[in-house]
Amino acid sequence: MTYLGETVPTVPQPRSAGDRPDGADGTGPWLYSRSGPSGADGPTGAVLFGRDGTLLQDVSCNGDPALVLPMAGVRGALTALRGAGLAIGVLTNQPGVARGLIGRAEVEAVQARAELLLGPFDVWAVCPHGRHDGCSCHMPSPALVSASCRALGLPPARVTVIGSGDAVIAAALDAGARAIRVP
Repeated sequence: MTYLGETVPTVPQPRSAGDRPDGADGTGPWLYSRSGPSGADGPTGAVLFGRDGTLLQDVSCNGDPALVLPMAGVRGALTALRGAGLAIGVLTNQPGVARGLIGRAEVEAVQARAELLLGPFDVWAVCPHGRHDGCSCHMPSPALVSASCRALGLPPARVTVIGSGDAVIAAALDAGARAIRVP
């Protein structure tokens, strides 16, 4: 199948070594952190968002930055949270990587576009596995929330997770964070 003149795989493709997760055993999340653990001047808390359907309009297996569109009201909410001194992060399962439909470069291009439109995020936590890959980071596992909390130097009790899906909410609660479900 072709889309905009480029071949688009419609069946899972083999993953290259560059698409493997960071962990040596291939089971860990991709974690992108802008800030180190909080200190005296660090954030007092954080808000982590589910990516698709919460921050960004949900486009299945999106690897195209041109398709990145913020949800209504998100820019203003992020500005207010940053103004209050809170760290901001994103949690996302990306099973399209496991299926060979997108790679790490596409995930990072979507992240870059989101930051261009919405401002910088302190942490991105990405599970590049499929639901049945047996990894420890695919939500509803709490691993993405826990990894984000460690990267920010905050205990889960000082973190709120906002998401539109059951998996994000379950991950937050299992990690010991507060959770808010949005429609």
